[in-house]
Amino acid sequence: MYLIKNKTSIDFLSRGRRRIALAVSFILVVVSLFSLGTRSLDFGIDFTGGVLLEIGYPEDVDLSRVRTLLADEGFSDVQVQSFGAATDIMLRLPPQLNKDPNDIRDQLRNILAADEPNVDLRRVEFVGPQVGEDLTEQGGLAMIFALVMIFAYVMFRFQWKFAAGAVAALAHDVIVTIGFFSLFALPFDLSVVAAVLAVIGYSLNDTVVAFDRIRENFIKLRGSSSEEAMNISINEMLARTIITGVTTLIVLTALLLLGGASVRPFSIALIVGIVVGTYSSIYTAGATALVLKVSAKDLLPPRDDSDPVDDLP
Repeated sequence: MYLIKNKTSIDFLSRGRRRIALAVSFILVVVSLFSLGTRSLDFGIDFTGGVLLEIGYPEDVDLSRVRTLLADEGFSDVQVQSFGAATDIMLRLPPQLNKDPNDIRDQLRNILAADEPNVDLRRVEFVGPQVGEDLTEQGGLAMIFALVMIFAYVMFRFQWKFAAGAVAALAHDVIVTIGFFSLFALPFDLSVVAAVLAVIGYSLNDTVVAFDRIRENFIKLRGSSSEEAMNISINEMLARTIITGVTTLIVLTALLLLGGASVRPFSIALIVGIVVGTYSSIYTAGATALVLKVSAKDLLPPRDDSDPVDDLP
């Protein structure tokens, strides 16, 4: 008994479904770009710079009371959030001009200790604004460099129409994943950048495996159209794609629920990216290649029209 049939015959890339898939992708990308343009991202301290403190309390802590205490002492711009257990909180303070970060740390600790003497300062991080700006630039350049190199690799291994389909799918995955964080105002830090780069690798793997099967079937099924050969290839890879995605999502869901607040943004980014990446490897990559009129002829070596007789002395 199989949970997923080994052989399916779903028409993924018919003209109607192809248009629907491309329309869905277009809407997701536009909504993501609109949110990024109007709301931007809730950048973490890695990008904005500032002071981050992790505080432990002996009992469950009231976040609103902590915010009030800090606001009364002039720290109204401190972000207070729970961190893992109900007894742990995290304080994030934007960069303070002309103030020593060590003095800010001591002030915050003294304010909280005056209300609860048994508070425990567990972690302190200082990030300068210039460092945060450099990280933002480097993170963006890393993604652009990855997409360019992926295009070159897929073009070298297959053909430029396949490379365009792969890069379109990857750009789609990156934009939608980052747009999700913008739309729902989720914290965006370096762990999310790492997750997005991992999504690029995961989605590319799915796409290259599918393209490899498409190339084999283009040669094997010479009498079939490009659409038929690509549909057969996707159906042959469907069980593998779904099983890989589901098993990965099970692990990431456990990490999201049990891993604590520090890995939550990382887990969310991977979950969203894998769901979107699985969809794009089935629809977006292949549909883009079909729009560019890919065919078996594109994979054949160029003909040598030179006549060897003409080269004789």
